[in-house]
Amino acid sequence: MDLFNVYPINPINIVRAKGSIVWDAVGTEYLDLYGGHAVISIGHSHPHYVEALTAQLNKIGFYSNSVEIPLQKQLAQKLGEMSGKDDYTLFLCNSGAEANENALKLASFHNGRKKIIAFTKSFHGRTSLAVATTDNPAIVAPVNQTENVVFLPFNDEEALTRAFQDFGDEIAAVIIEGIQGVGGIREASIAFLRLIRSLCDQYGTVFIADAVQCGYGRTGDFYSQDYAGVDADIYSMAKGMGNGFPIGAISISPKFQASFGMLGTTFGGNHLACAAAIAVLDVMKEEDLLTNAQNVGNYLIKELNKFDRVKEVRGRGLMIGVVLPEELVSVKRDLLIKNRIFTGEAKPNIIRVLPALNITSDMADAFLTALDERLKAV
Repeated sequence: MDLFNVYPINPINIVRAKGSIVWDAVGTEYLDLYGGHAVISIGHSHPHYVEALTAQLNKIGFYSNSVEIPLQKQLAQKLGEMSGKDDYTLFLCNSGAEANENALKLASFHNGRKKIIAFTKSFHGRTSLAVATTDNPAIVAPVNQTENVVFLPFNDEEALTRAFQDFGDEIAAVIIEGIQGVGGIREASIAFLRLIRSLCDQYGTVFIADAVQCGYGRTGDFYSQDYAGVDADIYSMAKGMGNGFPIGAISISPKFQASFGMLGTTFGGNHLACAAAIAVLDVMKEEDLLTNAQNVGNYLIKELNKFDRVKEVRGRGLMIGVVLPEELVSVKRDLLIKNRIFTGEAKPNIIRVLPALNITSDMADAFLTALDERLKAV
């Protein structure tokens, strides 16, 4: 049996990792500024993380939600404190797609409505309803297509207002990324996020903040939507939450009432997943990683804006998009092959920089030097 090959992959076999450095099977060292799609939040193999998971596995790795799992309440308490949403409640699952799926279902349960507003170039996952709210027809199977999703232009206040005027009483939820990752590191404006909050309040609609990639401290705020000074009704999260261990969650406003059977999961909130997530929050707090994300991110953005051949620098904190002219699409691959630096892409000419939140300024300088070298070589 072979693999069902659906991913383009780099021919590199990573066998060891520490912090923001990874090594391949022949011992070549790479600087990791991508963290496997923004997943590595506290660095690879952080000592506290390794110790916490090892200790938990030596006790018990898994049991289902048919028994008490005190680690879940411990995680909820720490997450509430770190995020500033300590009056919210937590539902645990396994991935970002599941988190968004459950958020959308919960919204519909809450107000009994069907329509969902999503935005152009959005990405919310690959499961049934999550992929239906993703603006990429290539990954939406016929069975996932639904007339209940309305796509509006991103950051278009007039279009959003008109949509609510036309069928506001039918809209179950608005779902939006604070910064679109796959969509090109496009940031939702403060005015747009505030308008969403206002219209949702007016029409009884649920405001879902997709913070799967752009949240969990990556921008320097805990949730990327926080900079607008508004509270969403539901926050979805995953990726950096477990630093590589599969875990997702939704943080739910007090206005929602839980009922038996409303949501469910087999593996969500298992012992190992909770131990991983608790360890991540411990490190984020102890090492003040939100401040580090702000400081190093601001430095990178300032320095990247000095490059003549960079068309635009997008993002906030350590979620950065470097927009290059289309004739420079080879730069990302050259950074990997020639400079041994992992980055990502939103489009072939948009380099995504999504490092661990404890990246150092020396590592940032190494990237800047390498990028300068690559741009001068093309």
